[in-house]
Amino acid sequence: MLLSIHIAAGGLAIALGAVALSAKKGGVIQRRGGALFVGTMLVMATSAAILGNVFGGLMTAYFVVTALTTLRPVAPWTRRINVAALIVAAGLAIVDLVAGVYAFNSPGRTLDGVPFPMFFFLAIILILAAIGDVRIMRSGVPRGAPRLARHLWRMCFALFIAAGSFFSIRERVATILPEPFTTAPMRTLPILLVFGAMFYWLWRLRVRRKG
Repeated sequence: MLLSIHIAAGGLAIALGAVALSAKKGGVIQRRGGALFVGTMLVMATSAAILGNVFGGLMTAYFVVTALTTLRPVAPWTRRINVAALIVAAGLAIVDLVAGVYAFNSPGRTLDGVPFPMFFFLAIILILAAIGDVRIMRSGVPRGAPRLARHLWRMCFALFIAAGSFFSIRERVATILPEPFTTAPMRTLPILLVFGAMFYWLWRLRVRRKG
């Protein structure tokens, strides 16, 4: 039952994330789609942690929650959440670094099927995110384009985790999509589109800021 909820929430989150990214920023569709995306992502992350993928669940929840607090007015509860999130990010980064070293020294240079560069990649992202959290706690939440950029990239990275978890496993994709969509290039495409959309909107924000 819980696995079905997890899969359903993940699939819905990917669809809602696509809607939120493609819709006009600040519009009704984007705001409502984004709110539903947050809910489904947290359901997916919680169920993943309960099912045993504690690391993936915590990492997803971290990016979603910190992206959400970025758009909320500064309050005691947001400060407490940001402090807790910083501790989570630092802890996950350490775990990733250790796992990366272990994978590098293992036969095949993988750990549970994950190649060692991925562990170091995630560690770097978490360290950068933690540095951003420290900056927020010291200087406050930025305004305008930098605030939206922080929100955007964290939501997109959470979506990357959801898309990667689904599309990286061929058998999982085959249960939903036809055979032509289960090839490696087709399974990689949605993940690349997430990053493409993220960089596009970050570029738009940068251009608007300069203008």
